Amino acid sequence: MSSTATSFSLCFLLSIAAAAAASSPVPLNLTLSHQYPDPEAVAQDLQRRVNLSLSRRQLFTIDEHDQSSCRSGNPIDDCWRCEPNWQSNRQRLAECGIGFGAGASGGKGGRYYLVTDSSDSDTVNPKPGTLRYGVIQTEPLWITFASNMMIRLKHELMVNSYKTIDGRGVNVHITGNGCITLQYVSDVIIHNVHVHHCRPSGNTMIRSSPTHVGWRGKSDGDAISIFGASKIWIDHCSLSYCADGLVDAIMGSTGITVSNSYFSHHDEVMLLGHDDKFLPDSGMQVTIAFNVFGPGLVQRMPRCRLGYIHVVNNDFTYWEMYAIGGSASPTINSQGNRYIAPGDPNAKEVTKRVDTQEGDWADWNWRSDGDVMVNGAFFVRSGAGLSAQYSKASSVEPKSAGLVTQLTLNAGVFGESRESNVGDDITSSQGSSGMTSTYSSGRSDGDGDDDYIGMIFGGGAMGWRPTNSTFLFLAIGLILVSTISTATALENAATQWLGPSRRGPQEDN
Repeated sequence: MSSTATSFSLCFLLSIAAAAAASSPVPLNLTLSHQYPDPEAVAQDLQRRVNLSLSRRQLFTIDEHDQSSCRSGNPIDDCWRCEPNWQSNRQRLAECGIGFGAGASGGKGGRYYLVTDSSDSDTVNPKPGTLRYGVIQTEPLWITFASNMMIRLKHELMVNSYKTIDGRGVNVHITGNGCITLQYVSDVIIHNVHVHHCRPSGNTMIRSSPTHVGWRGKSDGDAISIFGASKIWIDHCSLSYCADGLVDAIMGSTGITVSNSYFSHHDEVMLLGHDDKFLPDSGMQVTIAFNVFGPGLVQRMPRCRLGYIHVVNNDFTYWEMYAIGGSASPTINSQGNRYIAPGDPNAKEVTKRVDTQEGDWADWNWRSDGDVMVNGAFFVRSGAGLSAQYSKASSVEPKSAGLVTQLTLNAGVFGESRESNVGDDITSSQGSSGMTSTYSSGRSDGDGDDDYIGMIFGGGAMGWRPTNSTFLFLAIGLILVSTISTATALENAATQWLGPSRRGPQEDN
């Protein structure tokens, strides 16, 4: 039986067990594979590593003989960026993970695969050299890119187990139809890429491995969809403007870390959990650390069902409705974050219990520890979160949210603008390797919709994106019209107030 079939059978059996548990007075063990037995010990270890990294940074700063400027206090970045020749040992990154996704090995130990072709014209028989050809292989692969690239997907990109997508040193944009899907796989690392303007697609044949091609229904248009997967690490990505979620993890996914990433311009940012009644998601464990939630966001940072979610040292700079929401009694451990509320007096609350009465959520474990609330923001605690002590996670004091600026300084793709725009032949400024080059824009064949540009808050509305030159011409035109209109108005006013004889001598005709 294939690994996909096995994983599907496991989730099916867990669903049956969940239904039995709901009707049985004897509780059943719904533990998922790769689920940590003591999630708060993982939260405690993460804080210890942050404290250690910050302490090292302080020591190196004091030492006047230290010439290194790489130490930021961020334990992930300090783990590999301080190596002067990190390019020669890229796979060290796999040793730098934190939180619940720390066990993701990606393509460590495997061959390097170089993406040289940005096109994506064939989802059944992808060409060697393309990203799609690399991600479907069964062997561990560490995938890098030959140059800056704009990869326009024809349909969703099915990533196989034991893969690292490593965009360091170049500037890689992934956009178009479907975007990235991690379904019934494990050990995947996605690092330093832009993913944006993703839209629904499907009802077609797509290859997911060298030996399997299958029919895929219509995808939701997530930037990164995690479905029944485990040991997943998303790091230093910039995510925006997609049809559904930016990161959605459902159907018994667990062992996930989302770190050092930049989220912007989106409605429903992150969904963790399939359905309130899907009990296998009670084994979901997710770490959300050192991210920046930037402009244009509305809600779901994240929106949780069941499971244990550790939200630590993030910078929430904007939301329109709420930042963290949930239903079905998830455990939310919020530590050392900065929450900056919007100006709307009705949207100051960080938290939202979705479609649940207060009497039903009073015992949910939602805790805020060391968070800083700005501009009237407030976090409504409940359950064990009301207590001064919260199991083992309280034994290590989280670093002050005052250090969030330092810890999130490099959130998003290294060396590039955090904002993502789609276009052809876009010249890069400076990549993280100091390279200057142009994107290679791979166009899909046969769909006739390659020129898709914009999508507003997942509504599916396509739009035209004006260029900088267009804005300049419009601005000049508006200034001229305004100047002429003002001069005409002044002349008319003078005529009415002074009269012809009071305006000075007039030239005879």
